[in-house]
Amino acid sequence: MAPLASGLFSRASFDSSITFGEFRDQWITPGDVFSILLILGSDVVHCALAQLAGSGVAPVSFSFGWVAYSIAALSSAVGENKLMPPDPDCKCKVINGRGGYVRDNSSWILGRIVRDFGHWKDNEIQKKLDSVLDQKFEKMRMRDKDAERPPMAGLIVSIYEPSTSIPTGTVKRDMVYWMGLAVLVLQLAIASVACGVYGEWGTLFVTVVGIVLSLATGLLPQWKKEKWACRRKAKDSYILTRGNGSQHAIVVRGNRRGFNLEDLASGQDNVMVATNLLTSIALLVLAVLWILLLITAAGIKHNTWFLLAVGSIGILQNIYVAGAPRRPENFGIPLDFVEVIGQPSTMETLLEVEEKYEKVGRSMLEEFFPGSLTGSEQERWDEIARNHGAAKKDAQ
Repeated sequence: MAPLASGLFSRASFDSSITFGEFRDQWITPGDVFSILLILGSDVVHCALAQLAGSGVAPVSFSFGWVAYSIAALSSAVGENKLMPPDPDCKCKVINGRGGYVRDNSSWILGRIVRDFGHWKDNEIQKKLDSVLDQKFEKMRMRDKDAERPPMAGLIVSIYEPSTSIPTGTVKRDMVYWMGLAVLVLQLAIASVACGVYGEWGTLFVTVVGIVLSLATGLLPQWKKEKWACRRKAKDSYILTRGNGSQHAIVVRGNRRGFNLEDLASGQDNVMVATNLLTSIALLVLAVLWILLLITAAGIKHNTWFLLAVGSIGILQNIYVAGAPRRPENFGIPLDFVEVIGQPSTMETLLEVEEKYEKVGRSMLEEFFPGSLTGSEQERWDEIARNHGAAKKDAQ
């Protein structure tokens, strides 16, 4: 017992410098960190691809998260038969401006267009909104001098139409796109420093292969097929809105030059745009190559800060692209501003819209006023309908 106890409780050599040395070595030459980071952040990569893919080269840079995304994309293609995100990150509705049929939107790009409306709306819309808020504020102050300016009032209806100068489906490049190309060049430059100064060509090899694989993923034809799954030359008008209680409604008039937004709203759920066997095989090959690249990257033991710098710059670009606000023309839906209509009263706004654009105001009525109308309100709607009928007779 005595020798055993002596062995168990004998004082081991105490050296705090061992841990310090391990920390120092890790921060001088991080080991296996990049290979671990490569499996994180797949959602960011997915959203960045959804923003840029579908119209040629999609400059989504090589970054952390690509390995995990490649596995998730393969699983989605085999199971859900889709590459685009399954749900839009901004819920909205698409209303047919002729029949009033309301459809919940499943299109990722339509959701982004509605989400980013504050970014791309015409200056006249903001002026109209300020005017409506001021009118509402004045009425509130008449009842209560201490009232605060309201953040919302009435309804603002913005009238747009498909561009007559830019064909629908033409994607306009913006800063989000060009910044992606610049980041790819910067990544290659950083990796080249490690090769040129230290002779460590592994970082350059991993970077080049990673960029090629990321660009190849964005070039899959399936992206375009899913992103614009709709008919063209639509003659109906469509209303985009977040629903009852929202401040804005966007009317896209039909002029036989734009997309059928009803089709687009349900296009991603359409079985006709499901991934084909060729896409699934391509994703399988890409997933295998990404895993092989991960194993290869884990073998780099020296000057690993260069590889971490390449990945860090890439993930920052991915984060920016994934959340950056964009304009409709950047999604292939170029629109021209026509006018804006707005009143402190939602009902007054809808009546004015109906006077100028037959059936459009009435199509929104059930969404914003699901209950029954008062007698006076019904009379005004009936009067507008009679005026439109009389105008048609005069035109014959």
